[in-house]
Amino acid sequence: MSRYFTDEHEWIDVDGDIATIGITDYAQEQLGDIVFVELPAEGTTFDKGDDAAVVESVKAASDVYAPISGEVIETNGALEDEPALANSDPEEDGWFFKLRITDAGELEGLMTEAAYKTFVAAL
Repeated sequence: MSRYFTDEHEWIDVDGDIATIGITDYAQEQLGDIVFVELPAEGTTFDKGDDAAVVESVKAASDVYAPISGEVIETNGALEDEPALANSDPEEDGWFFKLRITDAGELEGLMTEAAYKTFVAAL
């Protein structure tokens, strides 16, 4: 499995043609206590960069973007019951949704973990 990152602070794990997407630890720290997560419906298709989900915290609401194009095949229902999972475990159990990838070539524009750490350090 390969993990990539976006400059909008999403992470994406790729396993074959399935991508699991969530927000990074940095993103959840900036948002503060997350109180609500709106996830996309299964079967929804996104182009890279589309608004895919919404996260609301005590500080602000923020969009989560689709890092690549694909069709939603699963959402993390646990986040609807316990949105704070996005704070406590943002890069594992706090994942948002899974996509069936339609254009694997789009992965080339994403950052590796090392590149993302350098990006965040410069913010």
